[in-house]
Amino acid sequence: MRILVTNDDGIASPGLAVLASAARSAGHDVVVAAPATEYSGMSASLAAVTSQGRVVIEKTPQGYAVAAAPAYIAVIAVLGAFGPPPDLVLSGINPGANAGRAVLHSGTVGAALTAAARGCHAMAVSLDYLAAQGETLHWETAGLLARDLLDRAAAAPPGTALNLNVPNLPAVTSLREARLAAFGQVQIQILESGDGYVRTDFLRTKESPAPGTDLALLAEGHATLTVLRPPSEVVDPVIPHQRRPASDSSAPD
Repeated sequence: MRILVTNDDGIASPGLAVLASAARSAGHDVVVAAPATEYSGMSASLAAVTSQGRVVIEKTPQGYAVAAAPAYIAVIAVLGAFGPPPDLVLSGINPGANAGRAVLHSGTVGAALTAAARGCHAMAVSLDYLAAQGETLHWETAGLLARDLLDRAAAAPPGTALNLNVPNLPAVTSLREARLAAFGQVQIQILESGDGYVRTDFLRTKESPAPGTDLALLAEGHATLTVLRPPSEVVDPVIPHQRRPASDSSAPD
């Protein structure tokens, strides 16, 4: 396969290098294109910095450094900006789990979902280090698991993306399919507010995740895999469609 490897932490991130190396070790054609600077929390933003109307792309030893968010990079990769379009987009390895419904805000997951929405297979990869701050980050553990899942990611149903979270351990042998927790590992909270200002911070969630969810399984030492789908219409809407009279054929829906 031809694989694009990107992330939201920037071209110099060690997780990016490990993920690209894992894909190459499986014998695939790998191109690396990642933000020139950090774009964490950008979701599927198409933000880019332009100079005279052009997005700047610099060739570095690590790969292409792009002055843009990861979802933008995924889009232009599918359009052929870095050579033949990829068969698979890998995003990560993110330092910190992207789990629960907070995946909505993740730049790592946003790149994978954007690729999926463009008809490309995709997988986001994250390393859960929050519970082990100050310890060694075991990037290789996540890289090995991601490599083992490349064929599965390439065979996923069209319009879906895999979301892999890996505990920060020297080795992980258990992989569980998981549903999203109702919240993420950290949540934004208001620390102070006053006349014309507010001060916030991201603090660790105190709630306990429901059994069987990605956050609960991660806490038990399992790697988790969740199939995600880009935003789409609801098949059975809560509010039923109000049909217009048959004679009113000119009125818009």
